[in-house]
Amino acid sequence: MERRWVGPDGYEITGAVRAGRPVLRLRRNGHLVADCLSVAQVARYVDLADLCEIIPLPRRPRGADHQGRATDGGARRTGEPEAGNDGRF
Repeated sequence: MERRWVGPDGYEITGAVRAGRPVLRLRRNGHLVADCLSVAQVARYVDLADLCEIIPLPRRPRGADHQGRATDGGARRTGEPEAGNDGRF
C-alpha cells in the first residue's frame, strides 16, 4: 500500500525510486515539483505540520453487513415502510 501525504495549495507527497534511490516525490496540482532525498528538502517547499497522511480504509465486499454476512442490499421485500418509519423525512 502506497503512503501519501497531502497539504494545502494542492501539494502531494508520495514515495518513489529515482536512479535506484528512494525519494519523496513532491507534486503540486498533479505536476512534479521535486524529488527530495530527505524530509528536510520537503520542508523547503511545504510546512510539514500542514501535511496529512491519507490512509485508505479497507473496503467491505458489497452487500456484506458488519459481520461479513451477505445481505439483500437493504432492499425491502414488501412495499410497507420499516417499523418506526412512516416514509417521511
